[in-house]
Amino acid sequence: MIRRVTQVYRVLLVGGALATLVSCSTANAARAQPESLPTEPDAIFLALREAAQKNDAPRAFELARRLPAYPSPSYVEYFALKPQLFDASGQARLNAPDTLILNFLQKYEGQAIADRMRNDYLLVLGARHAWHDFDEQYQRFALKDDLQLKCYALQAQAAHGREVAEAARALLVAPNRYGNGCVELISVLTQKKQFEQDDIWQQIRLAYEINEVAVGNRIADALGPQRPSPKQFAMAVTQPQALLEQGVPINTAAHQLALLAITRIARQDPILAAAIFTSIAERLTPQEQATGWGTIAYRAALEKIPLAPDWYQLATDGWLSNPAYEWRVRAALLAENWPMVLKAIEMMPGTLRHQPVWIYWQGRGLRATGESALAVQAWRKIASNFDFYGQLATEELGRQIALPPTTALAEREAEIKRLQTLPGFQLAEHFYRLQMYFEGAREWNWTLRGMSDRQLLAAAELARRLKLYDRAVNTAERTRQEHDFKLRYIAPLRDLMERNAKLTDLDPAWAYGLIRQESRFISDARSSVGATGLMQLMPGTAQLVARKIGLGKISSAKMNDVETNILLGMNYLAMMYAELDASPVLASAAYNAGPHRAQKWRAALTRPIEGAIFAETIPFNETRDYVKKVLANTVYYATLLNGTPQSLKARLGVIAPQNVPEALPQKPDTTKQIN
Repeated sequence: MIRRVTQVYRVLLVGGALATLVSCSTANAARAQPESLPTEPDAIFLALREAAQKNDAPRAFELARRLPAYPSPSYVEYFALKPQLFDASGQARLNAPDTLILNFLQKYEGQAIADRMRNDYLLVLGARHAWHDFDEQYQRFALKDDLQLKCYALQAQAAHGREVAEAARALLVAPNRYGNGCVELISVLTQKKQFEQDDIWQQIRLAYEINEVAVGNRIADALGPQRPSPKQFAMAVTQPQALLEQGVPINTAAHQLALLAITRIARQDPILAAAIFTSIAERLTPQEQATGWGTIAYRAALEKIPLAPDWYQLATDGWLSNPAYEWRVRAALLAENWPMVLKAIEMMPGTLRHQPVWIYWQGRGLRATGESALAVQAWRKIASNFDFYGQLATEELGRQIALPPTTALAEREAEIKRLQTLPGFQLAEHFYRLQMYFEGAREWNWTLRGMSDRQLLAAAELARRLKLYDRAVNTAERTRQEHDFKLRYIAPLRDLMERNAKLTDLDPAWAYGLIRQESRFISDARSSVGATGLMQLMPGTAQLVARKIGLGKISSAKMNDVETNILLGMNYLAMMYAELDASPVLASAAYNAGPHRAQKWRAALTRPIEGAIFAETIPFNETRDYVKKVLANTVYYATLLNGTPQSLKARLGVIAPQNVPEALPQKPDTTKQIN
């Protein structure tokens, strides 16, 4: 049967019975515009991919029919079939063609594209609640990197009568990524009495805390008969102050609405929220009071309001989101209250407390409170990490930041020759040439599975030779015992970088560190908001810098030219550096989030603080992560370029408060902040 279906599907791909996949009406619509279809094979393939991304089944079928002998037939088949699984809005089609999907999975079993199709099919099976089939496919799913599928997997376990509440609570921490599967999980566990009403309300507040209004409203449906009236719920969301002015009746639903209303007010104005909550807190239970103060303290900490630590003191027994736990530590860091830092870390859930960032700061707190031996134990746990906090821990232990020894390249040559014949690497190279970076990276990474350190280093060197620089970096980062930092911190375009470093009086190691984080050396990289090139410049920023350095108005093509992009990017970074008191911390933050924001965060300081604390307390998730990675990169690049050990602490320096200047060249906001 499977062989017969395979033959049928092959016929379909070369122009057979179209009605099997799409209705006659949509088929006719697809045939009505043949002139809109490209004719060159690569162009057809890219158009097919775009049609698959849009779930345009008729167009995808027609394009696939025109590629009977394309070099990557598995992707032609995948792109033709995938729109049969999802509609234009991205929702799973319950009537997806199981037989064709199962045939595809069998045909390409063990390949990256089969795992991609299995991911898609599992979303369909989860939407159908076909748990037997879901379990069978999920066992074969390799990457398991889809949050919705993890939620469906817990639904499947619950359907088999298993207790999954604790696993669900640990999983459900990011409402912006839930999708249907995770929202359904909340309802299912409520129906099975594994979730209480408090669990649902916590999820509602978690969604509204990050302004995921639609998700919060959908989660509220799980309250069932105990859901407040639509009018009252809507007031808590859109008119929270008016709701609280009506008073807080003594019942559970009213108390929960009051906490939701405070969550909404605190997001806009933590000080106002604190004033209002003070007037109503006595009507709530002690735990509810602590939860409310925790919400207020979290938003206050984000805005660097000095009262945040005091409000956190009132939140000891309350429910906190993971970001609220983290910002309790950050508020204590800003106050440089080390006993409070220790207490805040001790109160974290284990999943947070054992992260390197909090291990480092716990060590700092232990040393500051006289527990130096315990501090050393903490830092030893993370000093071997090649990242921001691994570097800082190394320095706290009195060591220099140096590079590990490297295996001789000659020992890898035979392995490199073998690896370059692997189909996955060849396919990845093909996709990179077509600027299909998602598919290229997936094929490359899939081929790396199970490799030893020696093989990984050989693969990284192969990527370097192919000029797939981001794959060279990513592959070299995967080694566990043997390392090659010339691949992990690759430095192409050396002459160009050093020439521009002299022109702008910048450290080339810093520029390299920034490019590594911005584009991973993909010269034609383009972000979702329009930033382009190695240094990911927004068009407006590029034009502004071009005028300032005398280039005048430049074309898009010129802007993305490698030499011009580096010239403009390094000049922009130099401008930020000069305007921000030669602080690489502030300038890196400004490059990512804009100079006005960097100055605003600095102006909120009440006294000078060390650069590490400033970096850790940047309120934008993306920028905070960015600054730490750029500076950690810089230290290793400086070590490579200069041949001597470096100090991260010296580069971080001290950040002093200063008023916001009247005008600075602005980089448009390119960050989506989820706090």
